[in-house]
Amino acid sequence: MTVKQVIRAYMALMSFIALGDPPAGAYEEIPVSDGGTLSGTVTLTGQIPRPKGYNLVTFPDPVYCGRISNGTGWRLLQTFHVTTDGAFQDVVVLIEGIEKGKRFEMTTPRIEAIDCQFKPSTTVVRDKQPVEVVNMDPVMHDIQAYETSDLGPRVLFNVPLPMNPLHPREMSVAAQYHRHLAGEPMRQAVHMTKGRRVFVMQCGFHAYMESWGLAIDNPYYALTDSTGRFEISNIPPGTYKVVVWHPQIGGAKEYQVTIGPKETATLDVTIEAPTGRLYANEAVDNPRFGLGIMGGAKIVPTLEKQGY
Repeated sequence: MTVKQVIRAYMALMSFIALGDPPAGAYEEIPVSDGGTLSGTVTLTGQIPRPKGYNLVTFPDPVYCGRISNGTGWRLLQTFHVTTDGAFQDVVVLIEGIEKGKRFEMTTPRIEAIDCQFKPSTTVVRDKQPVEVVNMDPVMHDIQAYETSDLGPRVLFNVPLPMNPLHPREMSVAAQYHRHLAGEPMRQAVHMTKGRRVFVMQCGFHAYMESWGLAIDNPYYALTDSTGRFEISNIPPGTYKVVVWHPQIGGAKEYQVTIGPKETATLDVTIEAPTGRLYANEAVDNPRFGLGIMGGAKIVPTLEKQGY
């Protein structure tokens, strides 16, 4: 492993542990009559990193899952969702240190396995509360969720994700099948080890299916939208640490903001895109092997032809 690869591995680890422990004590709901608002944008500058690349012939269901692929038998996984003008989507913005405030209401987060991808790619959850995962595809999936610990990753849960029984069972039929029907929902509790707040969920059959989660302890958070914007409302007046987090930017970014009574504060964040090789399985221009192993079979990207 090169020095640069060691640094990258260290940065990836820091993205898990940089948030540290949440503040001590349970959150208390109280009326907030003079709350303020924090709004702003998150922008990524520089070259968007290359996606991860997966040879579909090395995983089950290559024809069905290959409906989203690059046309030469490879599935790409881009973890940076960025527009042409740099708007950075699916970044978590959270305010730390608020122990009392507005109602902490959160419906059970739902993640769908659909077209051999997990949606959404980033989920915010409450620690010790459940997350729901549903298979919408006519193929089997398996959910594996991990957090880090001092000794390495720890399994949060690992359960099969059943298909809807009305889906066709014959794979040659399923490959041309486009209906999405919900299978039995799987509800699993997210119970993080002390000091850990980040987990990643993957499919045990299809490694290119990946979703990240962040456990929070108060309702003052937001996910950036497709324009990179966020807004957090009804914040008790005060000065706070704001954390901006995405799993692939080398750790959480921290800022200090002051929220005045019934005022709106603005925080516009610019993040420099990481450079160099980010992943061991980074997509390459001319992979050494492709569809030959399948004989005459074809993988046709009928749903989305990927590129970068």
